[in-house]
Amino acid sequence: MNALDKLNVLGLFLSAVLLAMACVKADRVRSWRASINPSAEELPDSAFVVARVIFLTLAGFGIHTSVQTMGVADRTSWDDGELTNAVHQATDDLDGYRFTVDGSGMPLYFDDYASLVEDKVVEHGGGDAPQTGVTVTPSDTDTADDAHLTVTADGADASFCTHIERSRSKKDDYTPPGITGGKSSLTYRGYRIAVATQKGEC
Repeated sequence: MNALDKLNVLGLFLSAVLLAMACVKADRVRSWRASINPSAEELPDSAFVVARVIFLTLAGFGIHTSVQTMGVADRTSWDDGELTNAVHQATDDLDGYRFTVDGSGMPLYFDDYASLVEDKVVEHGGGDAPQTGVTVTPSDTDTADDAHLTVTADGADASFCTHIERSRSKKDDYTPPGITGGKSSLTYRGYRIAVATQKGEC
């Protein structure tokens, strides 16, 4: 539980205390007051009405503020359920993913596996999940054909290991048309990736 969550819990607790104080009967308060200070003047009923209104107003404000803050906190951090769902959907989306590379072996439509997985996890985060905070860390021994990436997110305790295996797919090669409309001598090589994910760090 982070500091913001603790403040929300404290706010709800104080609101509950105020509600309980508003429900205390006037006769009981008079009895307590008389036992502490017998010579004190008796409080009129109007004083209790005003006090109840104040307590109920403060309690309502506290509950409203805590609930609103919880909503904001939920949209700025991930929880385990959101991350789990997003990672599994991203895995299903990327399994069998086709792409082409240029002459140097760089993919044409993404920078690396880490950025590809990160974008997909954020994409499948859902309505309350933030659009930032996902970290995808590649392993030191990763290659273009075999990679293991650890997926984590701010606010979530869970972590996942995504395994990517690349295979050559000649049928996905792409040869753009030449300048004059004929066949180009340039061919972008096609690949596919198999993706699997398990819970825990790689």
